[in-house]
Amino acid sequence: KWDANLPVYPADEKGMATRAANGKIMQFVAEACPYFLGGSADLAPSTKTRLTDSKFGDFLPPATGWGSYAGRNFHFGIREHAMGAIMNGMTLSKLRAFGSGFFVFSDYMKPVIRLSALMEIPVCWIFTHDSIGVGEDGPTHQPIEHLAMIRSIPGLVTFRPGDANENVEVWRWIMNQHHTPSAIVLSRQNIPIIDRTVHASASGVTKGGYVLRCASPEGKPDVILIATGSEVPLICKAYEVLVNKGLKPRIVSMPSFNLFEMQSQEYKDSVLPRRVRARVGVEFAGEYGWGKYLGLDGEFIGMSTFGESAPLKMLLEKFNFTPERVAEVAEKVVNKLKSET
Repeated sequence: KWDANLPVYPADEKGMATRAANGKIMQFVAEACPYFLGGSADLAPSTKTRLTDSKFGDFLPPATGWGSYAGRNFHFGIREHAMGAIMNGMTLSKLRAFGSGFFVFSDYMKPVIRLSALMEIPVCWIFTHDSIGVGEDGPTHQPIEHLAMIRSIPGLVTFRPGDANENVEVWRWIMNQHHTPSAIVLSRQNIPIIDRTVHASASGVTKGGYVLRCASPEGKPDVILIATGSEVPLICKAYEVLVNKGLKPRIVSMPSFNLFEMQSQEYKDSVLPRRVRARVGVEFAGEYGWGKYLGLDGEFIGMSTFGESAPLKMLLEKFNFTPERVAEVAEKVVNKLKSET
């Protein structure tokens, strides 16, 4: 099987950025798939998408002495839209093409991403620097509304993995698709690698969303916390706070809204039981698109403004993204619903 050598990452509180994990995983994919090739819009050192083995080489005229036409690393230059058009063309030629850039620059690429979905071709769009986690680059480079935009494209499956092992499962799903384009949205900052001896297997990624942990053995939690990407470890910590307060929370990782919506209603209800109206969504982005999962009674913890230029630690304090706040909001939702019954 092509995926036999994909890595499994041990639990690690320090962890690694999902852009870094993604770059490592891509090396395994390239080894297994000889027609897997692509590049970046002049950002490979930042997006970590270079295929590093010397045998992969660079696609450049042999006369330059820097590569050959057999190379698998493309240098698209600072022209995101053109990169996307080239990727679509390569994929129409039955190659497995990828291209990468900062997520905020997906604004330049909307037409070509949309065309990949319209043509039903399995292009892989890779975006890093996915949130206010970009830090000092400031609000011009901190995506807020972009997740809502890219999730809204019909036929495109967008992923925002919550740790390195979810990232592995993202690639396992992507490379088995023949007519579905995908977008992977990745962090700049380190994310803890979740302890899978305590939490559920990352294989749940292939369902789009899955229960990471539930304090109610009978499947009747007091509140459900839902998150994507770098915010998944945040709800894992909030889970512990709530348990210590005597509540029974459930935490759900939702790496792909699009893929979750493809599942049976029975499965979706098993993850997000309709009877549990107390829900909290957490994402370093705008709220648009979360309503269907949070309902009229749930609360969203995210961004309602553009970001700021500061180190990530300061931004988390400014915007109050802490386990304690998540737990406090969850308690508020639970108590509000109790007062109405």
